[in-house]
Amino acid sequence: MKEHIDPSNLPQHIAVIMDGNGRWAKRQGAARVFGHRNAIKAVREVTEGCAELGVKYLTLYAFSTENWNRPKIEVDALMTLLVHTIKGEIKTLMDNNVRLTTIGHTESLPGDCRRELAEAMRETAGNTGLTLVLALSYSGRWEILEAVRQLAAEVRDGKLTPEAIDEATFGSHLSTGGIPDPELMIRTSGEMRISNFMLWQLAYSELYMPDVLWPDFRKEHLYEALLSYQRRERRFGKTSEQLVK
Repeated sequence: MKEHIDPSNLPQHIAVIMDGNGRWAKRQGAARVFGHRNAIKAVREVTEGCAELGVKYLTLYAFSTENWNRPKIEVDALMTLLVHTIKGEIKTLMDNNVRLTTIGHTESLPGDCRRELAEAMRETAGNTGLTLVLALSYSGRWEILEAVRQLAAEVRDGKLTPEAIDEATFGSHLSTGGIPDPELMIRTSGEMRISNFMLWQLAYSELYMPDVLWPDFRKEHLYEALLSYQRRERRFGKTSEQLVK
């Protein structure tokens, strides 16, 4: 499948909702955290696959603000797993020239998580290939409200007029400021919703929602998503005839 992908028609930015860990674990007769542990290989595969193809940005929805409402034992296990995963994957990031960054209310994460993230971002800061964005303690509505507060403060302080606020100005105040909007969003497990993820940025994204559960996601599934993307006509409100012209 990889050789059928047109390298001149790759999305610059792919966003992924990694869904299905709990259901995968349940099918194995195990606790939910078992699914989260087995999802690490999927993260590695999709990251390496994007890096090899030349995709510029990959955003993984790792932990939403709503996930804090899950049972404490699962949240604690997820935070511990996050620390160990970051430590264990730095070599993979370096080998693949991947730079790590984050979006979201990361100040709400435990101190050891913040320290490991800061260290990993420092170590990979000089890498020039794929930028891997982890969305942690993130939600689309939270992000939009934060941008509105920033803009309101700038108007209040006389740094900005309401008339000067356009899409570009608003976008620059989001946590993804400077990153192109995702052209492709993948959600695994067959669920058909975006779950408060990148509500502004996904306005014109192509959606791909395979039935595969996230722990089973591999490079071939990424290739299938990209081939589906390349078969689509992206019109942005225009007609097919206008695009041909």
